[in-house]
Amino acid sequence: MTATDNLDNQALSSVTAAEARLLIRDGRYQGQTAGLAPGYLQANLAILPQENALDFMRFCQRNPKPCPLVGVSETGDPMLPTLGHDINIRSDVPAYNVYRNGVLDETVNDIADLWRDDFVTFALGCSFTFEHALVKAGIPLWHFQHRKTVPMYRSNIMTRAAGPFGGETVVTMRALHPDKVDEAHEICRRYPLAHGAPLHVGDPGAIGIDDLYQPQWGDVPPPIGDHIPVYWACGVTPQNAIVRARLPLSITHRPGHMLLTDIDEQAEVPVI
Repeated sequence: MTATDNLDNQALSSVTAAEARLLIRDGRYQGQTAGLAPGYLQANLAILPQENALDFMRFCQRNPKPCPLVGVSETGDPMLPTLGHDINIRSDVPAYNVYRNGVLDETVNDIADLWRDDFVTFALGCSFTFEHALVKAGIPLWHFQHRKTVPMYRSNIMTRAAGPFGGETVVTMRALHPDKVDEAHEICRRYPLAHGAPLHVGDPGAIGIDDLYQPQWGDVPPPIGDHIPVYWACGVTPQNAIVRARLPLSITHRPGHMLLTDIDEQAEVPVI
């Protein structure tokens, strides 16, 4: 198989993280990663020049809820041995966003031609990890069932700035039945490396969201009906901070297209 459409999300749902990374590396899968590699931690991605790396690390440390740091590369090294065997960050993510001067310039499926000797890679925990636990507990998730990307919104919850990095916290939204909200909170708090418990429940206006059906990222959710919107901190928050910093060149994952690691999803302490 060579065409990316020959493998869909459902076809990869039963393979390991390492097997999925090889398919991604070979260009056989370039889709979103929700539901893939159950049992393994998924990670958001930020690749920055070394001169900005220390400030970005401070930003993550000051904002652990949206930016749970799980891995950092050596300067100029595209491999991430603490997160899994033979992870090559230049090719093992389904899709990358490339920003120039804070503007999204292109989305690509491989960054080998863009790689620089001064790049530092940061991997941050992702909410896709705790979704497996929610589904296993019998809590249905619309985007998970329909192989969509979770809706994401820029909230009015401000992060703590570090150097040029700052701005609003980005949140994900999952509509849950009222009877399931407390259970979801208890499940998610067990996953501190995947954003942990929700930040907010209920009124979207209270956190600065004007319209649930116009997310800034991800897919438009269906009508909520008798469900309640529940919001978690999101790993797109550092992308928002990177855009505001207007770096000459920076690279992130495309929202919803994560790095699949070999780390147990229930890990509580990162091996950075």
